[in-house]
Amino acid sequence: MSKNEFMVTLSVPPSIEEAIVDCLLEIESELGFISFPVSAHDHRNEGLSTAEQVTGRQRKIRFQMYLDQAGLTALIARLKAEFKGAGIGYRVIPVIDGGVI
Repeated sequence: MSKNEFMVTLSVPPSIEEAIVDCLLEIESELGFISFPVSAHDHRNEGLSTAEQVTGRQRKIRFQMYLDQAGLTALIARLKAEFKGAGIGYRVIPVIDGGVI
């Protein structure tokens, strides 16, 4: 792992899952990325369907990938340009260590 590597986590509405997959495949790092369905829980009801309000959860797709600083900057800029207002949540965490055992 390089010193300046980051883990990026995206929480994406299912309606744009395929578009995000296509985007990430175009810019993926050498380590690729993972995706999996998750349930988001939030006290705010903005944008939730009636069923989601009743159950207290909203379906999202979570993506995680590792990027260096240049890749991170490019990814965030592209997401902001192509998916503005799409409701994508993201977090960036510095990677201290990692590898394969």
